[in-house]
Amino acid sequence: MIRGARVFILSIGLLVAAFIATNAQTKIDEQRMQRDIEVAENILTTLIKQEFSRRNFLPIEITGEYREGHGVTFRLPEHMNGAMRMFMSEGFDNPNIVMNNSANGFSYSISSSGFEEEIPATGNDVLKAGNNPMPAPPAPPRNKSSKNKKAVADTTAQSFDQKFIEASKNFLADYGDLISQLQPNERIIITNRGDNQNPWFRFQGNNKQSLISIEAIKSDLTLAKQGKLTRDQLLSKIKIVNSELSDKLEPDLELFSSIFSRLYQPDLSKTFYTQGNIYYERLKDYGAVFYMESVSSNQGEFFNQYSMPTLALEDVDQATRDKKVKELYPLFEKELKENILEYGRTLKSLKDDESLVFNAKITRCRGCDIPSSLEVSIKMSVLKEYSASKITKEAAFAKMLIKKGANQ
Repeated sequence: MIRGARVFILSIGLLVAAFIATNAQTKIDEQRMQRDIEVAENILTTLIKQEFSRRNFLPIEITGEYREGHGVTFRLPEHMNGAMRMFMSEGFDNPNIVMNNSANGFSYSISSSGFEEEIPATGNDVLKAGNNPMPAPPAPPRNKSSKNKKAVADTTAQSFDQKFIEASKNFLADYGDLISQLQPNERIIITNRGDNQNPWFRFQGNNKQSLISIEAIKSDLTLAKQGKLTRDQLLSKIKIVNSELSDKLEPDLELFSSIFSRLYQPDLSKTFYTQGNIYYERLKDYGAVFYMESVSSNQGEFFNQYSMPTLALEDVDQATRDKKVKELYPLFEKELKENILEYGRTLKSLKDDESLVFNAKITRCRGCDIPSSLEVSIKMSVLKEYSASKITKEAAFAKMLIKKGANQ
């Protein structure tokens, strides 16, 4: 009897130890993850540039982001789906690019043998090029009616896409294992779809933008590193999706986006507000990610003079504005979480094990010691439990995953 009890206790102890060890293994060192991602961004950028003869013309700023349970997604910058895509390809001969300044902002005049276009850019749209900001075109070139010019555009776009795919495959096969903390079921995805979801980039005139995604599973990368898969075998397992970006709308996701776009207008919000639409991205077998850029104030007629419409304040100075922003941030975070619980019930297309993720860029406030971004994620199963009054608001809050960007 005593021996049986000892065996039972020993078994329980082993189970507890295994549970603790498993949790220790799955806990992510966020600083190390961010370091690995930044190193990988640099390698991927270099490989993409090496595929093009004009690799030193303008910088390509790849951005990577980790989502627990999904993996790391690397994205091309938005402007790479526009004019840059055209003149970085070999079919765009002898490009001539002239930057024009005017009272209305900036524009690029881009020409070559067979293609000529002018792309406008506002003064706020800048591309970081070392220490010298350059305006970046926010919209793709408008194709001329000439069939010859359209053929040139199609050829250069295809050339760009193929080089992008080739560089991405080489990165995954040769360097994907550098992101060492990924779980076996998590993945590395490289895509030309930015997180802005700006409508300018969704359709190029009558031609739909191509949506490219190159994806590898961590378990395959591990097997290759261990010599259990050859490089060719690993390459054959890399999933490549090269299709047109669909204009099919997801009704419930569109509804959720419109609800939050309305909630965060200056006349309804009591904290921060948004001046643009709230966009979303549907991630297969993971859920949906919504993107919002929050602001707190408008600059007045004079320098260092602001209006804060959600507080009905006019002509406040910089110090007062920053003080109010710091006071509003915790209220914004609490309100955002409450709104997600309240309106998450409208989402019908997401499965119980999928997540609703809301990513908000926080209004700029230098030296205010508030996050630069806030991301809230919650499983749909939790939202359904809360909607059915099976758990309290506090219990639902406790099951939310909160991720904050670096302090400003």
